[in-house]
Amino acid sequence: MSKNKIRKNLTDQEMFAGYKEEATFENTWEDTIVHKPKIKPVKKDSDQEGMHSFFTPELQEQVGKALLELKLELYKQGIIDYRLEVSREGNSVVLTAFNAVGKQKKPEKAVPKR
Repeated sequence: MSKNKIRKNLTDQEMFAGYKEEATFENTWEDTIVHKPKIKPVKKDSDQEGMHSFFTPELQEQVGKALLELKLELYKQGIIDYRLEVSREGNSVVLTAFNAVGKQKKPEKAVPKR
């Protein structure tokens, strides 16, 4: 085994401390080292950023569970194709499911095992 242990949880600066890139045909052009341009982070739309800060992962999970329960209930009623509409009533935000097709389909019943 090697005597040098690799330290964990280092920052990028700590990992590359003392490293100097050698000039090769891949990274030189007319005897100068070519550096990759720095990529600027994309600025997020302030409206999108505000919505994401309000719609936390915990809230997304709760809404997802409620929508899954609604989907199962609609399936039991025979409604497979539906659309959701969002409305606000006072301090409540309401999602309402509407049948997207004119007639309901009957859910398939499980065949009894013999």
